[in-house]
Amino acid sequence: MTITCISPIDGSIYATRPVLNEFEAAEAVARGKAAQADWAARPLRERIDLVLKGVAHVGAMNDEIVPELAWQMGRPVRYGGEFGGFDERARHMAGIAEEALAEIALEDSDSFRRMIKRVPHGLVLVVAPWNYPYMTAINTVAPALIAGNAVMLKHASQTPLVGERMARAFHAAGIPEDVFQNVFLDHRTTSALIADRAFGFVNFTGSVGGGKAMEAAASGAFTGLGLELGGKDPGYVMEDADLEAAAETLIDGAMFNSGQCCCGIERIYVAEAFFSQFVDKAVSIVENYKLGNPLDHETTLGPMAQVRFADEVRVQTEEALAAGAKALIDKSLFPEDGGAYLMPQILVEVDHSMRVMRDESFGPVVGIMPVKDDAEAVRLMNDSAYGLTASLWTPDIGRAEAIGDAIETGTVFMNRADYLDPGLCWTGCKDTGRGGGLSVIGYHNLTRPKSYHLKKA
Repeated sequence: MTITCISPIDGSIYATRPVLNEFEAAEAVARGKAAQADWAARPLRERIDLVLKGVAHVGAMNDEIVPELAWQMGRPVRYGGEFGGFDERARHMAGIAEEALAEIALEDSDSFRRMIKRVPHGLVLVVAPWNYPYMTAINTVAPALIAGNAVMLKHASQTPLVGERMARAFHAAGIPEDVFQNVFLDHRTTSALIADRAFGFVNFTGSVGGGKAMEAAASGAFTGLGLELGGKDPGYVMEDADLEAAAETLIDGAMFNSGQCCCGIERIYVAEAFFSQFVDKAVSIVENYKLGNPLDHETTLGPMAQVRFADEVRVQTEEALAAGAKALIDKSLFPEDGGAYLMPQILVEVDHSMRVMRDESFGPVVGIMPVKDDAEAVRLMNDSAYGLTASLWTPDIGRAEAIGDAIETGTVFMNRADYLDPGLCWTGCKDTGRGGGLSVIGYHNLTRPKSYHLKKA
């Protein structure tokens, strides 16, 4: 059996890779587990340096990586790939490792030594998505390796070259091949390995359905899971906001990467007195986008990663229009072929009876609604099955924090959106999943506490 990457650029087969059978997968697990103890025994500083060297090797490949990403998942080359965020996240986690992994000393007296150490889980499986394939992978790969775990990376079938690039870079840096393995697995084999307790921890970024499959596979195995699943992230523009900055940031958050962002903005609520002004600014921004081949440096909006993803956005939009929504972007500005290339769209006169305001769209469409006050905005922001981020626009930090306290979400932004701060825990609630990546908490999730109560003679 093979996995196949169909390029969204032209529908051609870009890459195929054979998947491991159950025997080969079990052998890979055994090699990873066997190599992990020696890796964990190395000094922390040595592990940190090797991971950072591997990150630098990825950076050296960036000129090749950028067009590969365009071919695999459609992001325009003008944006230069993901190395900036990839490097930032790895370096932050390297910088806090000694403190985050330090033992907690409770007593060292004549009678007792009592402490809590953080020890690695063993072998960690990282299941990474295609939309930000380098940055989402490094969120777990870097701290897992630094903490002393061995890692198996299973990347999305849409971006098979990413895991190969990372493995090549990390092995060239000196990380043993069995300590960091890139593997191609089908869903059945992955589930079987999880059920068989092959891994000490599994981190999955993907769909709600995929997360449910992970939980089902881990049922009874007591394997730790980190799950970052769907999102329907809101923005709220208050009456005292900088409308220009809010429009630029929120619309970019809705449309960048063809809307295929975990924490992309999918619905916007605006103080009713300034609703028309905000919408006019938003439309003006979108009308200046250029939809086209992502290999063209003039292109600002490339194709969606797969035709079926684009079709789902089309269906949500058509349903909304049939229910009374109004589309503000003229189709003639963005000729499309009905395939992976999908025009951006702004919808008004929307409400929460429409799927485009409830279900994850994961594409270049956003609905905008007026609200009369903070209470209505909070109610609407919480009227969602998801909870990843929320973006609040006001100069009043106290007001933003109070509203943030009332929102069911993992991260609250004020006057920015669609950003992952590696110093903060990346987490969510409701159908967005559970767990936490990056920050000190990321290290806590990639290790387990081990207590020592040592009575001296």
